[in-house]
Amino acid sequence: MGKHETHIIWDWNGTLYHDLDAVIAATNAAFAEIGLAPITLDRYRELYCVPVPRFYERLMGRLPTQDEWLQMDVVFRRRYEEQQVGCELADGAAALLEGWQTAGRTQSLLSLYGHESLLPLVSRFGIASRFVRVQGRVGPSGGGKAEHMVRHLAELPDVDVARTVVIGDAVDDALAAQHVGARAVLYSGGSHSHASLAEVGVPIADTLAEAVELAEALTA
Repeated sequence: MGKHETHIIWDWNGTLYHDLDAVIAATNAAFAEIGLAPITLDRYRELYCVPVPRFYERLMGRLPTQDEWLQMDVVFRRRYEEQQVGCELADGAAALLEGWQTAGRTQSLLSLYGHESLLPLVSRFGIASRFVRVQGRVGPSGGGKAEHMVRHLAELPDVDVARTVVIGDAVDDALAAQHVGARAVLYSGGSHSHASLAEVGVPIADTLAEAVELAEALTA
């Protein structure tokens, strides 16, 4: 690991891991639990935001109560675990991770997916060794990534934050990068529409390969 090289911090859900169908199914199961109508994929990508209770507020016209949030969270996680069995890595992800590592550069993985669930999933795809650190969420769900990003970088002392690029599919990924002084590239093939990603003012890639190219350009 060297501070003169670009370091990539990858997001997982919706970026390296193509799980959007499972997310939509789980979201609609959670909505049904409190009597909300189902949401389409396009509507989801238009409105989705982190923290997730704010996403629900956009749909409900109010924040869910604590009881509603807990109820929806339990249903979401249960249905998601059922649905994700058939999910795979995003097209080209494995080759990109291998190529970056083979070139002698470093990368890590930071996700808001629960840490104990994330580790075996990453191992299942045979890519754990591509990362210098794999970190999922520890603690309750529903928050953003900024403070997790602080802890992530604190455990990577040889990484220069000025040469670090976060690649993710959500506005929250860009905000977390800004919080620590890193750069960001957002991928339009995940949870957000291109239009909603554009609001944050960072480069947007339509493929993961393009995202890596942009990351290199940002730190050249």
